[in-house]
Amino acid sequence: MMHLLYNSENYVVVQFDLASPDQAAMAINSVEQAAPRGGYEIVDKFARKEIYIDGELALRFKAGVDALIESGPTEDDMDDYLARYASVMQQPVVMH
Repeated sequence: MMHLLYNSENYVVVQFDLASPDQAAMAINSVEQAAPRGGYEIVDKFARKEIYIDGELALRFKAGVDALIESGPTEDDMDDYLARYASVMQQPVVMH
């Protein structure tokens, strides 16, 4: 499942919640749902590049966003935070 979390003139952030094959099998065989895993896709609209982050980097990204949200950020504040990831964006955006 994917969720659009942020969309500005400069950036888009989408969260992906994925179930691993083991989690999917557990969910089928159990009443309890397995905890989802996933990550975030960050797209720089002007550079037309993107990055997908998961694991520890995704946790640090979320913690940074949560801290920023507590301060009541402006769109410029959010874009400045996302710009920190621009230097590691290597994947070109490809339209299907």
